[in-house]
Amino acid sequence: MRPENQSSVSEFLLLGLPIRPGQQGVFFTLFLGMYLTTVLGNLLIILLIRLDPRLHTPMYFFLSHLAFSDISLSSVTVPKMLMDMHTRQQSVPYVGCISQLYFFMLFVGLDNFLLSMMAYDRYVAICYPLHYNTIMRAGLCTLLVAASWIISCSSALLHTVLLVRLAAMRPENQSSVSEFLLLGLPILPEHQGMFFALFLGMYLTTVLGNLLIILLIRLDSRLHTPMYFFLSHLALTDVSFSSVSVPKMLMNMQTHHFFISYPGCISQLYFYLCFSCVDNLLLAVMAYDRYVAICHPLHYNTIMREELCVLLVSASWITSCAHALLHSVLLVRLSICANNVITHFFCDLSVLLKLSCSDISLNELVIFIEGGMILLLPLAMILGSYIRIGTIILKAPSTRRLVKAFSTCGSHLLVVSLFYGAIVGVYFVSSSWDSKDIIASVMYTVVTPMLNPFIYSLRNRDVKQALEYLSTGLKKLICQ
Repeated sequence: MRPENQSSVSEFLLLGLPIRPGQQGVFFTLFLGMYLTTVLGNLLIILLIRLDPRLHTPMYFFLSHLAFSDISLSSVTVPKMLMDMHTRQQSVPYVGCISQLYFFMLFVGLDNFLLSMMAYDRYVAICYPLHYNTIMRAGLCTLLVAASWIISCSSALLHTVLLVRLAAMRPENQSSVSEFLLLGLPILPEHQGMFFALFLGMYLTTVLGNLLIILLIRLDSRLHTPMYFFLSHLALTDVSFSSVSVPKMLMNMQTHHFFISYPGCISQLYFYLCFSCVDNLLLAVMAYDRYVAICHPLHYNTIMREELCVLLVSASWITSCAHALLHSVLLVRLSICANNVITHFFCDLSVLLKLSCSDISLNELVIFIEGGMILLLPLAMILGSYIRIGTIILKAPSTRRLVKAFSTCGSHLLVVSLFYGAIVGVYFVSSSWDSKDIIASVMYTVVTPMLNPFIYSLRNRDVKQALEYLSTGLKKLICQ
């Protein structure tokens, strides 16, 4: 944000607790003792859990994180309050106030999530005692705690950014740009009709193909498994992802009206980021599902139970929505220069940042850190799953095991290759505006969602059987 957009308030006055001056010393001693008890007591719990192997269980793993969170939450406010009571200086700088707010919301959210995890742990221990160690394994416990930290950090960051941007929301700081010009695809006028028909056919294929996958999974009870549960969500995401940019592109090609309103552009960016992130996370979840199916086949139904599948999909959607909202809010706070030409066929984040005349260092930092985590962590999970699968297979190689592994993972591997190959083409190989960039973007937003149904239907025996079953049922219905 530019200096003229900064809040004029440099510090805040904290009135503190309504305590009479004569009682300040008593309350100072009381709160200091309570704070020291909080810190030392929780540190003792962490130390005991760390040193005693009998406490190396899921329950105490969650408890150690809760103890650390309690220390941190108490340390956000109490030391400042004690210092104010002792020095009588009750002001806090603007930056200090924003930082205190961020960490307060972070650790409150983390406490909330950890208490939910501990309740779930007790539920499994009491209701499924024989399967407790299988269900509450180390990997799941780590995943749950990591998800709690990530969601809490994202939530706190979102609210902090929303608060900070209020200083830039005055009328004189608003962007004067009310619409953008989408240059679209670099197609000659005489070729517009041919490309319109081509992309319309590809879009309809994407929608109908993925909806058919969802319908088959819904109707055929043989497909009511974790793998196809994730696949149905991937198909829904592909339909939504393609619908974010392709219909607008087709309408522009048909009407030759290449403008998009400012709210429409921001909305398109939000849903583009959201659905691309869901795609990314679902591919990682599906890789984990394949890892469990091949490496732990006897425990597959116990590990990949319905509750965990719903949790993983819900976490993917929530994380993706928070990811998209964060980048959209950070973009809205910027001022757009007079140039409103977007050298693309949709509102891409990198192109919009180039149009800004504000300081975009915060946006770039969040893209590098948060965006990098969103991209690299699922990719690492996918690679780790398949490296582990390969290691297990190579320990006792046989043609039967290789064929089974390939038939189980081949479709997913092909989809992953298309997805990440297109990402590399868009963001790492191509330049800002040339034919390579357009081709890579079309591959990512149009071609990949269209191919996914064909990959899973043509290479998957269960889907082909379900399709034959549906076709037979429709023929009988028509004949009657």
